[in-house]
Amino acid sequence: MSKLIGDKKFYGSVLKVAVPIMIQNGISNFVSLLDNIMIGRVGTEQMSGIAIVNQLIFVFNLAIFGALSAAGIFGAQFYGKGDHEGVRHAMRFKLYVTLGLVLLGVLAFLSFGDQLILLYLHDEGGTTQSLDAALQYGRTYLGVMLVGLLPFGLEEAYASTLRECGETRLPMLAGIVAVFVNLGFNYLLIYGKFGFPKLGVAGAAIATVISRYVQMLIVIWWTHANVKKVPFAEGLYRSLAIPASLVGRITVKGLPLMVNEILWAAGMAVLNQCYSLRGLDAIAGLNIASTITNLFNVVFIAMGSAISIMVGQLLGAGKMEEAKDTDAKLITFSVLSCVGLGAVLALLSPLFPMFYKTSDQVRALATGFIRVGAACMPIYAFMHASYFTLRSGGKTLITFCFDSVFLWLVSTPVAFYLSRYTALPILTLYLCVQLIDLIKCVIGFVLVKKGVWLHNIVAREQE
Repeated sequence: MSKLIGDKKFYGSVLKVAVPIMIQNGISNFVSLLDNIMIGRVGTEQMSGIAIVNQLIFVFNLAIFGALSAAGIFGAQFYGKGDHEGVRHAMRFKLYVTLGLVLLGVLAFLSFGDQLILLYLHDEGGTTQSLDAALQYGRTYLGVMLVGLLPFGLEEAYASTLRECGETRLPMLAGIVAVFVNLGFNYLLIYGKFGFPKLGVAGAAIATVISRYVQMLIVIWWTHANVKKVPFAEGLYRSLAIPASLVGRITVKGLPLMVNEILWAAGMAVLNQCYSLRGLDAIAGLNIASTITNLFNVVFIAMGSAISIMVGQLLGAGKMEEAKDTDAKLITFSVLSCVGLGAVLALLSPLFPMFYKTSDQVRALATGFIRVGAACMPIYAFMHASYFTLRSGGKTLITFCFDSVFLWLVSTPVAFYLSRYTALPILTLYLCVQLIDLIKCVIGFVLVKKGVWLHNIVAREQE
């Protein structure tokens, strides 16, 4: 048990890293829940249109996440080594990649936005009029959200680097400010309060974009105003050059990671498209459930970030045994926490859907989806922790196979077959797809136990 359970000092250091991330993500997801309820009280078509677009933007967000994580692996280990110039180079790499992905994302959504939305609109349980309305609402929401892609990418580039350097508090505070800005403008612009225009779906998108610019400006301003706390910011733009050897190494390590995130997000989009074959009610129910379960998932998500930061720094410092010991304790803490949280979520599952102005059928489906998510939460926690363990040591090709290859070769074909060639109810279909991840847990356990991830990837870099 001493290998799996840490002492008070250990958990103090873990919470110092993880709690600010939990708070930021928790508040963000709580406000997303309130946003969702606000739109959900306007109508099912509005809620479904936004849910579809958010699923598409999720692919872009994870592309950004994957690209930044590639450089972030090096950034965390450079920081653990005390090499601030290395962190600076990793940050510049993030900026270049972010600008490129934003350009590609805008072009893709402008060219194929309608076609992508239509993939999720099917007439089972819905009318042609309701499907057309959902398409129109989705198109409106997407048009505004494109303006927010750039600030999202830049803020993520800065915030991720700050976290890799141990500064988790500022991104948390910026996120808190942003979500309350979002919430306030949602209330004003969705419903037209205090003299503001009543914009509905467009108002929700405008509020989100405003909050993203606010968050970006706070993070960038603080970083360059506190160069003593975060030395990488000093001279960051004095030169935009990055050593060619480092660019090559980040690209080699990072390309599988970025492709993995894109394919994983695309795979999740395909899974949701399979679920959407059961009708508009299934989309609405999944939207309600995912918004609520995301609020509880912040624990294992934050623990994944803690593994990436804490274990990555130990690997960069060459402390392999300590990294292995720390990782085992972090994984255990994450899984046990999610056992308790899953039980609480299951008990509360019937309450959340009652806040939505929708049909009893949608509410019942949402309750069922929430219960499935609650039961599977420890599974998600172990998978997430295993993924970040492998990634912390730069084993990005392994994480690629572990994550997106498994999704596309196992989970997606099963969902595709069950949704099109069986009459399984949507809840049974959803549960079957989620339980497939038990296979992934076994694979993750074997890889982590073997220690294939114990690797210092910055040892060859010179000061």
